[in-house]
Amino acid sequence: MLRTASVAGLALALAACGPKAEQSAEGVANAVDQSMEAAGNVAGNAVDATVDALTPTPGNQEFVDKAARGDAFEIAAARLAADHAASQKVKDFAVMMVEAHTQSTAKLKDAAKEARPALTPDASLTRDQGAKLADLDKLKGADFDKAYIAGQVDAHEDVLSLLRAYAEKGDILPLKTAAQEIVPVVEKHLDMARTLKNSL
Repeated sequence: MLRTASVAGLALALAACGPKAEQSAEGVANAVDQSMEAAGNVAGNAVDATVDALTPTPGNQEFVDKAARGDAFEIAAARLAADHAASQKVKDFAVMMVEAHTQSTAKLKDAAKEARPALTPDASLTRDQGAKLADLDKLKGADFDKAYIAGQVDAHEDVLSLLRAYAEKGDILPLKTAAQEIVPVVEKHLDMARTLKNSL
């Protein structure tokens, strides 16, 4: 509110000085928006680091199950966006999620097969995940966009903590390597989701 009032006041004051001053006010507003967005992402990263430090290392079966369920949830939620989303940016993000999580599912399955004994990921959604999908399915347009992207931030934060914990301390090398390879992809998607959330 303070930022909005300050920028609005500046814009009104500069409007009396002519077009160039108005352009300056607009530039200040854009700069403030960009600074706030960057600060939000930095704060988000700081929270991520704190959560990671408190996340215990999951067991091997627990890790592959949670990762598989996370992928399945992301894919199911993203597919809803094709019919429910209003924003093209949200739709494009959803398409990227389907592709990326299909790839990470395959990577983790291959790594799980190399474990001794081999592990079989259980991708069955939890009751909570099913409820979230049901809620999303009831929404359309801008309401869907906001709820979907907010959920994406939460989901990516959760899976990132899981992946980082196993990437650091997991005891099955193929799974540990897979987690290490997927971490930067999830980090990128989380930053994108946070940016989208701030723009909706």
